[in-house]
Amino acid sequence: MPQSELKKFIKDTAQKLGFTHIGFSAASVDEIKSKQLKQWLDNGYHASMQWMENRIMERSNIFKYYPNAKTIISTSMNYFTGNANNNENIGKISNYAWGDDYHKIIKSKLFQLLRKIQTKEPAINGLACVDTSPIMEKSWAQKSGIGWIGKHTNLITKSHGSWVFLGEIILDVELQPDQEFIEDLCGTCTACLDACPTNAFPQPYVLDSTKCISYHTIEHRGKFNDDIELSNWIYGCDICQEVCPWNIKFANKTTENSFKPRKELIDKNLNDWELLTEKEFKNIFKNSPIKRTKFQGLKRNISTANQTN
Repeated sequence: MPQSELKKFIKDTAQKLGFTHIGFSAASVDEIKSKQLKQWLDNGYHASMQWMENRIMERSNIFKYYPNAKTIISTSMNYFTGNANNNENIGKISNYAWGDDYHKIIKSKLFQLLRKIQTKEPAINGLACVDTSPIMEKSWAQKSGIGWIGKHTNLITKSHGSWVFLGEIILDVELQPDQEFIEDLCGTCTACLDACPTNAFPQPYVLDSTKCISYHTIEHRGKFNDDIELSNWIYGCDICQEVCPWNIKFANKTTENSFKPRKELIDKNLNDWELLTEKEFKNIFKNSPIKRTKFQGLKRNISTANQTN
């Protein structure tokens, strides 16, 4: 099949699978991004997320992860279902975690896309990746023309803001790359930086996870420091995204039913959350990304948010 026809087939198929954007980039090593990653790790901004450091060689060099890489297909999928309630008694949960675990949903769709590609070109091999894979997915998404990396370090698209999940397929065949998204449409805006209650951005485009509410409520294990401020977030945090002008103007609710909020999570106050039992946790959060923080972690988050409310 001619390359142009294969690319069109891939894009059409991805759209049918529910992907919001799709783009192509050539496998390469980005020395600038690699140095930025090393500096970020050297500064300790990854906090306790040791896996970021353990697989730095693969993140820095895609050929260390997949030696036969020729083309990276980048995809995005809209997950927006509505901003968190601003009621001061509500236990807030990050938008991406209101529904089912996106890792399974996105990866399943990527595998479907890869199999469809192989029906046209059986000799093609590839890897399907989500954010658990050691690649710099936001950088690849920008190289493939999907959007740009904003000052809050999330990828922003012109049509859906940053309310998108990313996914990739690494192929062992060369396909014509799309034009890289080289504009920085954040301009002089600093809304995301100014709104962060914990000053988790030491400078634009850099996140210090040791100060980030999302990190503390999801990845951190054990007790919090006495001065922690969760601003009623009990899992994740969307503050820097909720104030972004691109998100305010272009947020569109997702059509993916799996991402839609579970009724048990909507507008539940902190006192109600305090009564959560381990059995309820297992039932409510079956196949949910919130399982990552575990029952004890979520209870810690709830109690801490309630104490500072």
